[in-house]
Amino acid sequence: MDKMEERENYIANEIDTAEKNREIAEKAAKEANEQLSATRKEAQQIIEEAKKAGQEQEQAIIQAAQEAAARLKQSAEEDIAREKEKAIEALQAQVATLSVQIATKVIEKEINKEDQEQLISDYIKEVGEER
Repeated sequence: MDKMEERENYIANEIDTAEKNREIAEKAAKEANEQLSATRKEAQQIIEEAKKAGQEQEQAIIQAAQEAAARLKQSAEEDIAREKEKAIEALQAQVATLSVQIATKVIEKEINKEDQEQLISDYIKEVGEER
């Protein structure tokens, strides 16, 4: 009987020990699952933050490129306007010079020596009367 009782106690102790080990193992598994879940959540958050930072950087790069393009366009438009103004001024000067040359040639052909002397004489008279 003692042996049976001893055996029964031994088995009961083993069952208790096994139950305690099972509880410890379940607790460890639960903690491991919680840690794994927290790690996955943290990894997902890191990925989301990286995506957000990438999008913000993309927008900053696009905005900087647009601003640079606008500055280049403005500069080009200003250069074009300056060159156009220079061309207009040069053309006006050339037209004025050509007009004077043409007028001189027309006057030389149309006015003979006698008419020219009369014009000079009349001009001198006008200038003298104004004084």
